[in-house]
Amino acid sequence: VQLQASGGGLVQAGGSLRLSCAASGRTFSSYAMGWFRQAPGKEREFVATNRWNGGSTYYADSVKGRFTISRDNAKNTVHLQMNSLKPEDTAVYYCAADRHWSASYYKADEYDYWGQGTQVTVSS
Repeated sequence: VQLQASGGGLVQAGGSLRLSCAASGRTFSSYAMGWFRQAPGKEREFVATNRWNGGSTYYADSVKGRFTISRDNAKNTVHLQMNSLKPEDTAVYYCAADRHWSASYYKADEYDYWGQGTQVTVSS
């Protein structure tokens, strides 16, 4: 599986961005898909995840109510809609795929495939 993230950019605080992650491979619909982010000097942190059937979705407390993860299995694409952005949301955002749903969905090492990352910068 190859993942290609896009949609990052520079936005003012309070603004919105929509990230997309296009996946190759016929088994995309069976994978859990997640978004992580990494700010300079910090560890990669969990943002959101969506189970293969879209029925289970989880968010980090820091983004809950502002970010929404969604997927289109027909197009092998997962999105992250980010609203009410804050300067502390500034990071490189990565999409990831997990072949097997895990209760440890918030751990980066649970994921099998990673995209290249897209930079999100929120100015104050």
